[in-house]
Amino acid sequence: MERFLTKEQFDALQRLDACSVANAIESFQVRMRNEGFASDNSVKCVFKHFPPMLGYAVTGMIRTSAPPMASSLPPPRELRFVDHTSWWNHVLSIPSPRVVVMQDVDHSPGVGSFMGGVHASICKALGCIGYVTNGAVRDLASVERLGFHLFAGHVSVSHAYAHVVSFGEPVEVGGLRIRPGDLVHGDRHGIQTIPWSVAGEVAKRAAAIKEKERLILDFCRSAEFSVEKLRKLIKEVDASLRTDSISEHDRK
Repeated sequence: MERFLTKEQFDALQRLDACSVANAIESFQVRMRNEGFASDNSVKCVFKHFPPMLGYAVTGMIRTSAPPMASSLPPPRELRFVDHTSWWNHVLSIPSPRVVVMQDVDHSPGVGSFMGGVHASICKALGCIGYVTNGAVRDLASVERLGFHLFAGHVSVSHAYAHVVSFGEPVEVGGLRIRPGDLVHGDRHGIQTIPWSVAGEVAKRAAAIKEKERLILDFCRSAEFSVEKLRKLIKEVDASLRTDSISEHDRK
């Protein structure tokens, strides 16, 4: 993958909360405002107290509700809980830190869980920092102790017949399409992808927006507050942000 961030750019992005990231991306107008994030409430942050997650997507598809077809299994082709461990090669083909994104393609996602304490340990050893799925997760206490992020639609007591059916292709979780190598950010607010065209500028833009917002917040707490003055200040802040955006575009 040719696209990458410098360590400084990556660290700056990782410190941002998801809302600040989204605000910055919106200001660049590189995609529709209703795109680029999990939006159908089927993917939720499990460990809300964890710091933000940022990594490069490793993608795959899973099923959990029924045994894998015998013809798809390696010898001796027994109908049992089996992983196609060749997907680990795909994991290692993506730069670290990595975020595993698995789409549960069952008719009713989340019957069983692919990710628990054992798989989280394996994934962490492979340079992964988190897991995103529209399906289920389990063994929460063990995974939490690892510091491994979980974003999921369900919690299940069992792995049932969880198995990987394919990997390395685009997937969709929570209405969000994610491709291998996409830059994935998540925290208690949810997950989103960061467009590569602006990834290196998001942290700087987020800081500028935060500073402008601080003017409004401070004014709302001041003795000078009035509705008319607030309207004027918001217009000035909005105009300033638009000017900053145009200036940056011209410099490029």
